[in-house]
Amino acid sequence: MTDRIGETLLTVLDADGQPLIDQDVVVEQREHAFSFGNIGFDFVPVANGEARLDQLADLWFDVFNTATLPFYWADFEPERGRPHTERLLRTAQWFADRGARVKGHPLVWHTLAPDWLRELPTDEVEGVVRARIRREVTGFAPLVQTWDAINEVVIMPVFDNEKHTNAITRLALERGRIATVRLAFQEARSANPAATLLLNDFDMSTAYECLIEGVLEAGIRIDALGLQSHMHQGYWGEERTLALVDRFARYGLPIHMTETTLLSGDLMPPEIDDLNDYQPPSWPSTPEGEQRQADEIVRHYRALVGHPSVQAITYWGLTDVGAWLGAPAGLVRPDGTPKPAYDALRNLIKREWWLPPTTMRTDHTGHLRVRGFPGVYQLHHTGRTTTFTIPAGTR
Repeated sequence: MTDRIGETLLTVLDADGQPLIDQDVVVEQREHAFSFGNIGFDFVPVANGEARLDQLADLWFDVFNTATLPFYWADFEPERGRPHTERLLRTAQWFADRGARVKGHPLVWHTLAPDWLRELPTDEVEGVVRARIRREVTGFAPLVQTWDAINEVVIMPVFDNEKHTNAITRLALERGRIATVRLAFQEARSANPAATLLLNDFDMSTAYECLIEGVLEAGIRIDALGLQSHMHQGYWGEERTLALVDRFARYGLPIHMTETTLLSGDLMPPEIDDLNDYQPPSWPSTPEGEQRQADEIVRHYRALVGHPSVQAITYWGLTDVGAWLGAPAGLVRPDGTPKPAYDALRNLIKREWWLPPTTMRTDHTGHLRVRGFPGVYQLHHTGRTTTFTIPAGTR
């Protein structure tokens, strides 16, 4: 964990521009550079004036600094030519106004592709996909600067868990995985050269490694690799988690843990291959499960934040309401009360990994050395405040 701690040397000046010698000042952290994320799906109605979730919003912003918003095409543009752009723009602005970064998920994905897309020939599908990418990346800049450019490509051309094959699967089957990845990154990069673009997948097998290697050999620039970690069948443990991260860190790219869940109830049976195949009618949180979840979330975040390649962790859901597959994966109960896992994670991010207002003293030359987690800090003295950063990789 000490590898995360950065350091900066400040020269503190008084109101006349002279070094502030041997004086007490107060330093406090204001933001983490590390991306501690959660989905922002619950707050789309809030940002659009359709609901009030003040307590839930307070819980979200007290821990997290990056919101993932849903750009699932079937929901975003159920009728061709009538996307819900303004609705998500208002949501992105709502988060940005409150100091959060915003990520879009995903630009290209076979699941939840719109039905109307299926009726088009493949050449036209490609053109429409390219246009959709340009429209979203351009239209949401600069509010959304990070995107899952393409999601779950390993299974994409062979996906068969639907009655009628969707158009994105057909596109990937006919064009090939690497060509499909290329079009996603090409269009997104052209639309916003400053954006951070991810290749994201749930398949942690060597098939994903082969895809990454093929994409890199093809000269396609990837900004970060997304690894999903829905642990509905139980916590992977530190050894497995870190071995997994090491496997993908060897490509020299930042790692984003894009979809993380840990359960606070009964675990999914281990023999289930596809997590979608297990959705019991009732899947409650339990007191024993909540204590287990709290212990595991601390272990999981400690392991990941301690790895130098990991730059972001997104927990997939704040509450159990609407949680993926109906699992008790949230950090907040349906009645709005935090589970022990919420408190445990907050303690890590905002206490253990955070510098509260702290009195420090400048030296005889007016210098002040500040150590802490990379991020934004403020220095206060006699009613005056200045902001500075501790950059990553400084010790």
